[in-house]
Amino acid sequence: MQTNIQGAPETKAEGGREGAEALNDLMGAFEAFREANEERVAKLEKRMSADVLIGEKADRISKAMDEHERRLERLVLKGMRPPAGGGETASGEPSEHRSAFEAYVRGGDETRLRRLEEKAMSGLVGADGGFLVPAETETEIGRRLAAVSPIRGIASVRTVSSAVLRKPFAVNGAQTGWVGQTDARPQTSAPELAELSFPTMELYAMPAATNALLDDAAVNIDAWIGEEVEQAFAAQEGAAFVTGDGVSKPKGFMTYPTVEETAFAWGSVGTVSTGANGGFLAGAAGDALIDLIYALKAGYRQNASFVMNRRTQSAVRKLKDGDGNYLWAPPSAVGARATLMGFPVVEAEAMPDIETGAKAIAFGDFGRFYLVVDRQGVRVLRDPYSAKPYVLFYTTKRVGGGIQDFDAAKLLNFAA
Repeated sequence: MQTNIQGAPETKAEGGREGAEALNDLMGAFEAFREANEERVAKLEKRMSADVLIGEKADRISKAMDEHERRLERLVLKGMRPPAGGGETASGEPSEHRSAFEAYVRGGDETRLRRLEEKAMSGLVGADGGFLVPAETETEIGRRLAAVSPIRGIASVRTVSSAVLRKPFAVNGAQTGWVGQTDARPQTSAPELAELSFPTMELYAMPAATNALLDDAAVNIDAWIGEEVEQAFAAQEGAAFVTGDGVSKPKGFMTYPTVEETAFAWGSVGTVSTGANGGFLAGAAGDALIDLIYALKAGYRQNASFVMNRRTQSAVRKLKDGDGNYLWAPPSAVGARATLMGFPVVEAEAMPDIETGAKAIAFGDFGRFYLVVDRQGVRVLRDPYSAKPYVLFYTTKRVGGGIQDFDAAKLLNFAA
């Protein structure tokens, strides 16, 4: 049995049935959308003018599909929640750090935590700096963020213990060549190396709890803190990974210089144009997407994803190929993503809308394109005074990010 914070039991079988029902609802909504949209197009072709009622019906169904997708995502995330009493040692007892942390969170007893961190020679602890959460809580926060933060879910994630990650890369490789078995081997030139720097910045959230909640022994502290901070952390870092300027936040991939793919150079992101300002070229929308897909080298394409916001995805849903088949398809299973021309679609709200000159769609292998850097250690400072009778938990983590391989993703530019 698994118990949520409110104490309502739920079996895995029930969760699976609910997920299957949500997926069936989404597939049914997609079929209804397809019928309504095809009826709208047929009326348009017959009358040479749009039927307002049918257009509104298609828009309503499209919004319903959005809601079904969100419901499916919530159910997947709910299924990841660990059972109460998690974070135990092999003997079945909670770890020393976890027991001390629970005593601090529930009652404000920091004696055991202070002793543990002094033993570990940690310098930034105490009443002003907060205390490190146990590994179980940090893992729970990371797992939840990976599920709800769109770019983190597809990017590479590296955990470091320093404030800055410095990653070397070869500007040009070592000289190579073919030689015969008995030919002389000329001395090769050394590769030219440069360095990418990924500083980590502080991200914070401040969930609140009642004393009744903290006194409830059935409440899983790891899951509760993870659940409370996930949306705040995910919204902030999700936007920063896309549009962050690198000042007190990660540097987003949309803020790097861009250049036409035909003139691509390291340090900038290649772009492919649609051929029309503020939209797709009439009758050639699929061609623009194909050009974007094949602007990537084969080694990147096999793990590539489309990234766009919900308004762009709404427009892309209506696109068809020459045989009248929709290019966009709903998820094929619970926990899967919608696909566009066979590649997964990731929805990131910080991506720009379709307009003239907007680079509204990104496509690439984000695991090789973008690097998320987490500094080890999440800190919690308990504050029972500022918002009495509630107890605030000032939770901080340090996160950085930036492009690590400029050739691993391309942008679709809505311009002629």
